[in-house]
Amino acid sequence: MTHTAMTGSPAKQSRFRRKALPYLLSLPALLMCIGILIPFFTAVYYSLLRYRLNLPAMKGFIWFQNYLNFFTDPKFWNTLKISLVYAGLTVVLELLLGLAIAILLQKRTRLNNFLSILLLLPLMTAPALAALMWKLMTNPNFGILSYLVSLIGFPDMKWGSDPATALFTVTLVDVWVYTPFMMILLLAGLRSLPPAPFEAAALDGVPRSFVFFRITLPMLMPYILTATLFRLLDSIQQFDIIYAMTQGGPGDKLLVFQVQAYLDFFQATNVGRSAALMIILWAITYALSNVFIKQWLKLREKAHGAA
Repeated sequence: MTHTAMTGSPAKQSRFRRKALPYLLSLPALLMCIGILIPFFTAVYYSLLRYRLNLPAMKGFIWFQNYLNFFTDPKFWNTLKISLVYAGLTVVLELLLGLAIAILLQKRTRLNNFLSILLLLPLMTAPALAALMWKLMTNPNFGILSYLVSLIGFPDMKWGSDPATALFTVTLVDVWVYTPFMMILLLAGLRSLPPAPFEAAALDGVPRSFVFFRITLPMLMPYILTATLFRLLDSIQQFDIIYAMTQGGPGDKLLVFQVQAYLDFFQATNVGRSAALMIILWAITYALSNVFIKQWLKLREKAHGAA
């Protein structure tokens, strides 16, 4: 028996490889999906239990009672409010600052390219390390920022330890870390816009404000929605900066979802409540992402229709 007969013809081997190639290429994505779904369904399972690590004998199914308890729990509504306020405040500030910086750096010059790279440095810093650095700088006793604000008339600035300024402090750190993310996405969008409408507007002597609001912003809107979606989903799940700066305090001032779930699990050892909080956070992020994706698809359809 010949070698070809034993192994199959080259044509059959080639057909087999062509059929198998899509499955092999999709295998990493499949493994990634499984790696995501296993922790997700594990969290769903634990969210249906009465389960405290210090009281294992009381473990048992209570189904949706953990979720129903949230409706009458003021701590949950405070967590929801703080999470949404923090996410909305940080995303709006980062979007406005990122857009302003992107417009300033839109023109391709060596200086602008160098500045755009330089401004990315905060984004390369781990959020927890950035928070610890800012915590030292805002220390009321020896922090450089505390000293600087004392020179302009604020000698008793408590920063993260004061309920009145805690949200401002963590927002400041978040904006410092993540504004470059907004800037680089919007800068890429601005530099990819077609030049023809702007050249025509310049020839007609159209005012810059009209060009910005009627030409630049509508054309840039898909990039704005994409950047906002990414930052919103990340901001509403913020943990590193808030926990490193204030541990969710003072009091319950900054008990966002991730911090509250962390404290429920590791301090109160209430696994069921912690898992239920994470599932609710997933539902919120899923709903928000659907809204933004639908708006993005509408803009794309409108653009294709105009074309």
